[in-house]
Amino acid sequence: MPGHLTLEIVTPDRAVVSQRVDEVQVPGGDGSFGVLPGHTPLLTTLQVGELWYRTGEETARVAVSFGFAEVQPDRLTILAQMAESAEDIDTTRAEAARKRAADRLAQPSANIDIGRARVALQKSLVRLKIVSQGNIRD
Repeated sequence: MPGHLTLEIVTPDRAVVSQRVDEVQVPGGDGSFGVLPGHTPLLTTLQVGELWYRTGEETARVAVSFGFAEVQPDRLTILAQMAESAEDIDTTRAEAARKRAADRLAQPSANIDIGRARVALQKSLVRLKIVSQGNIRD
């Protein structure tokens, strides 16, 4: 079993992460799953959530939403609609999005797309969680 795997996180706009890592936790469409070097090949969907990866003693977090994860024994490729590290997240904007989505869900009307408001709330909460936790050194 190799000691590291290459993690690639890509959005339609840019490459967010491209590095060798020891371990990754992914918010898969059917639930969160871990990836270590030598993992069995897998193709799955992503849901809105927190992806974290560990390199040595440092753990980094990325907010991701919708897309696909392709796992190979020595590589994990994440193709996400959105992916933002703590440094990329505008806290003021995320808090405003959280409040706006919560208000829409609290007082729904005929012209409000409830599903879209729920997704917006999930995304904003994940962004705020990523910012509050930041990167951790074990």
